[in-house]
Amino acid sequence: MAEPPAASPAPSSPPAPSGRRLLWDSVRHSRGRLALLAALMLLRSATVLLTPALLAAAVDGVLRGSSDPGPAVEWAVVVAVGGVCEALLMPLGTFGAACDARRLRMRLARHLIGLGARRPQPHGESVTQVTQAAVQAGMVPVALAQWTVTLSGSLVALAWLWTTDWRSALAFSLAAPIAVVVARRFIGRVTETHSAYLAAQGEIANRLLTALSGARTVRASGTLHAERARVLEPLSELSAVGRRMWRIQRGTVWQFGLLLSLTEALVLAIAGLGVTQGRLSSGQLLAVAGYLQLAFQALRQIEAQLTLAQARAAADRVAATLAAPPPVYGRGSAGGPAGVRGSLSLRKVTVRRDGETLLDGVDLDVPAGLSVALVGRTASGKSLLAGLPGRLTEPDEGEVLLDGVHLRDLTAAELRRAVAYAFERPLLIGTTLHDTIAYGRPDTSRAAVERAARLARADGFVRRLPDGYDTPLHSAPMSGGERQRVGLARTLARDDAHVYVLDDATSGLDTVTEAEVSEAVTGALAGRTRLVVAHRVTTAARCDLVVWLADGRVRAVAPHTELWSDPAYRAVFAVEESAVEEEPS
Repeated sequence: MAEPPAASPAPSSPPAPSGRRLLWDSVRHSRGRLALLAALMLLRSATVLLTPALLAAAVDGVLRGSSDPGPAVEWAVVVAVGGVCEALLMPLGTFGAACDARRLRMRLARHLIGLGARRPQPHGESVTQVTQAAVQAGMVPVALAQWTVTLSGSLVALAWLWTTDWRSALAFSLAAPIAVVVARRFIGRVTETHSAYLAAQGEIANRLLTALSGARTVRASGTLHAERARVLEPLSELSAVGRRMWRIQRGTVWQFGLLLSLTEALVLAIAGLGVTQGRLSSGQLLAVAGYLQLAFQALRQIEAQLTLAQARAAADRVAATLAAPPPVYGRGSAGGPAGVRGSLSLRKVTVRRDGETLLDGVDLDVPAGLSVALVGRTASGKSLLAGLPGRLTEPDEGEVLLDGVHLRDLTAAELRRAVAYAFERPLLIGTTLHDTIAYGRPDTSRAAVERAARLARADGFVRRLPDGYDTPLHSAPMSGGERQRVGLARTLARDDAHVYVLDDATSGLDTVTEAEVSEAVTGALAGRTRLVVAHRVTTAARCDLVVWLADGRVRAVAPHTELWSDPAYRAVFAVEESAVEEEPS
């Protein structure tokens, strides 16, 4: 069994029930940066709004023959201030969007790790959400601030246009509602289409991850071309959705372009007629043209509307994941006096996946200090049961108690301290091999790391590496069996756990090495509670008790020697041992 994601502490923020609430939550968290950004935007918007009026005054002054340079100087100062604001807005906006995307990514990653095996979507979809959807949703605060300031500036420009020439303003106001209708229709269609685009990307990512995890099997079976075709099968749907999005955008752009061009021609014609009639001056004509362009800015925000529509679609997908309830931890500590810690009790435990019952009403008591083998055929529920003490498996019904304390009453840190795991395919994390074995407890001494490696029979090959325990992990070539032994050493370095769960943690070792490691582990963990997922007869025989599982239920609990007389029990090992693929250790 591959190592499942470890459970994490309770999430730092409550799950969002909707994409809209998630977006507003992002705005709330970045309100400080948004305030500074909005202040610069407002200052720039003010300079832009003043520019047409100052330019009109300067032009009228020149046409009147005035020698006063004041209007021209004021115009130049305002333009310079606007340029400075423009130069500051770009890096500040990019930095703010990056911070918001990082916060959302971290929140989503913590939640996904906390959910563990109960993720509501495949791995590929999770990767797409973290790498793409969270980034798009994180752009909302900056985009929303920019759009809001632009809209405010356009409204002010429209008001100024009314004061300059109400006829021109009326012509613009009659065309604006049509543009708003087109924009709303555009946002709705893009949101729906972009959601389908993200779904297709997630499906491709999920198929690719599946293919990569089975790369050796694909190569050995010569099915590379077939697997490539399987991975890329959703590409046609992705392409179709992408083309649909471009068609929507293209259609909207030409409609907007035609509408705005006709409106601009109409407004300027009315203003030009006002100049010929003596109703407007030449400077006022320039002012009308300038304020018209500023009023148009709110309607020309196609790119900003596209960003908001894509972000809304991305936020809806992220919110659906965040809405999945994470594990809830308590505030208690594991009970039991020193020397007798590690008793486990399962009361009517039932586990379901996709409507199928995998563990069915399991009742089990494991006395403290015993080694217990979990035996059963494939899909009998061994690994699910092994995941219960550390809450890597969450029961749908029933209770799991450690030293008389319900697991839900323990803090996350206390549960991680009390239950230690070693897996069949451990995920090795760390800068060096020392860091890998000490992972989770960086203060572990070198002596403790070396002792754990000796018990796991990993010390020998580690010392043969160029820098021994200080060898960088990426520079330490290891076979599957050696990786298992390093993972087991990481578990054995935890010398204060109440329960040790060895989930097929020696399956990659040859028979001799497995016997040596098992003997060393048995001696090192004497008096500690151990749950051992066993596929070999020798492994089960070394344990004090055997829990024999069949079809998600406990068929028997007894020593191995008593069960061996049952032909059905012996048949379990005949099937299991024939299915175990041993790698050289």
